[in-house]
Amino acid sequence: MTKHIRKDLDAPASVAQAAPRLDLERYVPGLLTFLANKLSRGANAVYQNSFGVNVTEWRIMSLLAIEPGIAASRICQVIGYDKGPVSRTLEMMRKRDLIMMDDDPRDARRHKIALTEQGLVLHDAIIRVALDRESRLLSCLNASEQAQLITLLNALHSNLGAVAAPVANEALSDA
Repeated sequence: MTKHIRKDLDAPASVAQAAPRLDLERYVPGLLTFLANKLSRGANAVYQNSFGVNVTEWRIMSLLAIEPGIAASRICQVIGYDKGPVSRTLEMMRKRDLIMMDDDPRDARRHKIALTEQGLVLHDAIIRVALDRESRLLSCLNASEQAQLITLLNALHSNLGAVAAPVANEALSDA
C-alpha cells in the first residue's frame, strides 16, 4: 500500500528554519490556558454532577457571594467573560431562583444582582468542594511557594493591559 503524503503541508525549509516554535512547557500563556481549561473541565463535571451547576454559574455565584448587589458589567469585568454569555447565564440562574435582579435606582438600564437564599445555600455547599479542589491542586507546593505563586499570578493579572494593546506594525512586517 502506497503512503500518500501531502507535499503542500510541508513548510519550505527556509520558512521552517526562520520561524520560531513554541516550547509548550515554557510558554506562559499556553501553560495558563491549558491549566485553566483542565481545571474548568474538571470543576464543571464535579459541580454539574454534584450540584446541578456549571462552572460559569459557579463563578458568578462565588462573585455574588463576595459582592452582592453588583451589575452584570462588574461580573464581566472580574470574571473576564463577554456580556452575552453572562446575560444568558444570569437569566437561567434567575429562572432557577438562584439569583434576584432589582432595578438600580441610579441607572434604570442596570440591574443589581444578588444571590437568593437558595443561591446562597447552594454556594455554601459548593464552596467547600471548590476549596478542597484548590487545596489538592496546591498540595505540591509549600506555603512559601503558594504565596509566591499567588503574588506572581496577581502581577500577571495586573499586567494584562500590556498584551491588550494592538501588535506593533514592525512585529507584523517581520513575519
